[in-house]
Amino acid sequence: MIQTAWLGDVILTSPLLQKAAAVHDRVDVVTTPAAKPLVETHPAVDRVFTFDKRGTQKGARGLIRAARQLRLNGYDTAYLPHRSVRSALLAWLARIPERIGFGDTAARWLYTETKQREGASEIERLVRLVPGPDTPPLRIWLAEADRLAATRELEAAGIEDPFVVIAPGSARATKRWPYFRELAMTLASRIAVVAVGETSDRLFHRTQPRTTFPLADLCGRLTIRESAAVIERAAVAVVNDSAPMHLAAALGTPVVAVFGPTHPCLGFAPQGEEHRFVQLDLPCRPCSLHGGDRCPLGHHRCMRDLSVEDVLSAVEAALEIALQEERTP
Repeated sequence: MIQTAWLGDVILTSPLLQKAAAVHDRVDVVTTPAAKPLVETHPAVDRVFTFDKRGTQKGARGLIRAARQLRLNGYDTAYLPHRSVRSALLAWLARIPERIGFGDTAARWLYTETKQREGASEIERLVRLVPGPDTPPLRIWLAEADRLAATRELEAAGIEDPFVVIAPGSARATKRWPYFRELAMTLASRIAVVAVGETSDRLFHRTQPRTTFPLADLCGRLTIRESAAVIERAAVAVVNDSAPMHLAAALGTPVVAVFGPTHPCLGFAPQGEEHRFVQLDLPCRPCSLHGGDRCPLGHHRCMRDLSVEDVLSAVEAALEIALQEERTP
């Protein structure tokens, strides 16, 4: 399976991997270096090969080198959930005889078999690549070492259960809600709060404010699986439309997701009544499938006009249910 898209897309591929493993003796995966830790623990996966398409294997030469490595393994079938010409070329250059992808992509001429992208959710669409009616659940597998490392960081920061985790980052600038810092400080007057993400997502770069409950900014201090372990323990995860949103859903943590340029109706949002979406009803939404670097209209109202109170209300409602369920024997 070749899936070198964004981290969130790789996470959504998990049910497809599970379904493919039921059909084939083994499943190997080609993915990005960043996504490898989320794939290598999947019980359906035998081996993981990285394709650094924006780094050391960038360009035609890198593509050809990667294809030569794959060719040595003598694969019979390649599943191509990422609708990318580059991914399709990789499978074709690797001389994989059966190449299965979606028919609504410019890469379809490189496939030997195409499938229709049908279904209300992206997971339902992806699993159509493999025959059969089953749609396995979305799951991510963590190692015990990930949970132990997360526990050490939480204990060092004075964080005890229950707590709220917030993930202020996103790969696309227009999908980042700008008020996570204010939300974290408000929440920390009521419950412990932990922030996870990359170093660039840090909420407090110098001094951290005093709050009633502990507030731990762990952005840039954890691996992606250690961050996932923190998300797994949280009572509620507050996120953008981003990879942490999919991680939380895969780990069974209730999600409060802020949607701006994208929309849950596009099929990428978590499925389940426990998840809540905060968004504004604007005529310009959705303007994008995956977000972008800037608002095409220049105002970015879909995010700027969403107040802390709007998101806080959704978090409090989700917390009330989550904490009540924890108390129920």
